[in-house]
Amino acid sequence: MTAMKSGLGLGASLACALSVMAAAPVHAQEMEKCFGVSLAGENDCAAGPGTTCAGTSKVDFQGNAWTLVPAGTCAEIEVPAAADGSMRAGALEALDRDIPA
Repeated sequence: MTAMKSGLGLGASLACALSVMAAAPVHAQEMEKCFGVSLAGENDCAAGPGTTCAGTSKVDFQGNAWTLVPAGTCAEIEVPAAADGSMRAGALEALDRDIPA
């Protein structure tokens, strides 16, 4: 019985270690702030005056709200324009667009 418990414990420890190793590259990836790509209420932080932090953006793609994205991908993220439907991209600095009154 003791050998069986040791085997189960070893198996569980190995499975846990493998899952941590598999997740490590995701956590090690460099991230950067990308402004203007968050949906309303889904920003990571900095949603401008009158808001506190995460989850406080008021409109989709609010220019002064940011979300963390993998480094080097922000400018490639396209979001639709509010009125004409043309596409716009995220930015590494706060934008003056789609700021609620």
